[in-house]
Amino acid sequence: MTVPFEPPSIVVGIDGSRAAARAALWALDEAIGRGLELRLVAAAETDQDTDSAQSALRTTVSALESAGRPGLPGIRTEVVAAGPVVALLEAGRTAAMICLGAVGRRHFEHNRLGSTVNALVASAHCPVAVVRGGDRAASGWVVVELDRNPDSAGVLQFAVEEARMRTAPLRVLGTWADDAHGPHSSAESDHLVRIQLDRRLETWRHRYPDLDVAPVAVRGSALSYLHEHRNAVQLVVVGVRNSGGVAELLGPAGHAALHDTDCSIVLVDHQRLL
Repeated sequence: MTVPFEPPSIVVGIDGSRAAARAALWALDEAIGRGLELRLVAAAETDQDTDSAQSALRTTVSALESAGRPGLPGIRTEVVAAGPVVALLEAGRTAAMICLGAVGRRHFEHNRLGSTVNALVASAHCPVAVVRGGDRAASGWVVVELDRNPDSAGVLQFAVEEARMRTAPLRVLGTWADDAHGPHSSAESDHLVRIQLDRRLETWRHRYPDLDVAPVAVRGSALSYLHEHRNAVQLVVVGVRNSGGVAELLGPAGHAALHDTDCSIVLVDHQRLL
């Protein structure tokens, strides 16, 4: 049996919350920038859920059409008779990205990411965006944290593409611990990290001379840097195999540092990129 071709799309989880509506607006800009269809997916586990899901989808479509974005893409809506995780994983099989609001009716519990996002990060076939705010920031950095994981080159490529699509500066973070460089001073450790990052950026600087990209050495945690510059950052890109960075960003510390900002997070597994 031949499986029909499903073109890639930007998928958004809709649950009737304001955060989901803001995520849809953010995803609309992503879809326009990539030239892809926007797919709004609502999960419904009961008949009553189906009615509320259809209502939420209609409201969201109306808001998107009223946003006045030029180049409005095709918008498709879908109610899936399943829980949120199953619905979004199924929709995400051919998606370029799955987007969720940072506070939803089911996605988060007790001021931290709940089981929905964690399950998506573990199993989705595409990057997962946790959206804060709604309108894409007119300015602000795209920040990516690189580590020694083999897939970090693909994570950097994704961040470069996002920065170029947004015409945004790109800041590439490398972290170091006090004992990482032996007897070197803080200044020397910063310098060593920046040299390593510069080597990884050579290809992209040559390919895109107009790209505003700079290496940043951070002592300790990347989260402290993000908190310090929270009003200057519009998007953080992190590889899912950077388990420490993911846990920090998605946990209580990340929520406390970024909850009052418009800083969204995209979690990328290079092996699952379309």
